[in-house]
Amino acid sequence: MSNEEKAIELITQAEKKVKSSQGFLGGLFGGTSKLEDATEMYISAGNMFKMAQKWSAAGKAFMEAAKLQINLQSKHEAGQRYVDAGNCFKKTDVEEAVRAFEMAINIYTDMGRFTMAAKHHITVAEMYESNAVDLEKAIFHYEQAAQYYRGEESTSSANKCLLKVATFSAQTEEYGKAIEIYEQVAADAIESSLLKYSAKEYFFKAALCQMCIDVVEAQRAVGKYCNMYPAFEDTRECKLLKNLLVAQEEQNAESFTEAVKEYDSISRIDQWLTTMLLRIKKGMNEEPDLT
Repeated sequence: MSNEEKAIELITQAEKKVKSSQGFLGGLFGGTSKLEDATEMYISAGNMFKMAQKWSAAGKAFMEAAKLQINLQSKHEAGQRYVDAGNCFKKTDVEEAVRAFEMAINIYTDMGRFTMAAKHHITVAEMYESNAVDLEKAIFHYEQAAQYYRGEESTSSANKCLLKVATFSAQTEEYGKAIEIYEQVAADAIESSLLKYSAKEYFFKAALCQMCIDVVEAQRAVGKYCNMYPAFEDTRECKLLKNLLVAQEEQNAESFTEAVKEYDSISRIDQWLTTMLLRIKKGMNEEPDLT
């Protein structure tokens, strides 16, 4: 008998147990223990389906187990089963996986387990980031996770989520939102002797977002960042920003490109930076609207 066949047999037995637990007679003759038995059968079936790599069937079995555990007032266990279901569905159907993780999140928030809820919001955000590519939904779930982490005083975990929000907000041209986050996380970093050095990256990214909006505001922002964190002025990032700002003000695309090439020869420019720099350069090449 294959693992899949064993799982199907267990599901059939579980369904019979659930049926026999219902109604007046079921209540008289050990209804609760029958539901407990059925739950164990669904979990075993889920694991058998996993071994057979039948991910959708495994997810459904875990979902059934979770429903029964809710009936049995075993909330924590139900949450875990929804997570098991979500992990199985992840391999076949993003929306089903999201539904399962959201059921787990609802249980954990209801129980006041906010760190657990945050963790699963990140799982959902990552699915929207890579599998379904829906940045707005990814942003929503990273924001929720950050909110829960902040509530639990986990500032470092909250900031990691917020930096994801900033990255995607800039990509979707929500520059104001991105700037606000980069400035806040940089301000947090300056206060920590361990994290101080990372502030230069956040100020650099905030300034690039400013350049996408307005060159004068960007110049002011760079001055403000140097006041907030004097060490920033001597960084390669700040020197690049100053060169780019001059090129942007003079509408000199050639010197803009030269400054980027020089920086890239030492510090490789990633995809996000490339996108931002191309947008700034494109903005320089566009004729101003004089009407």
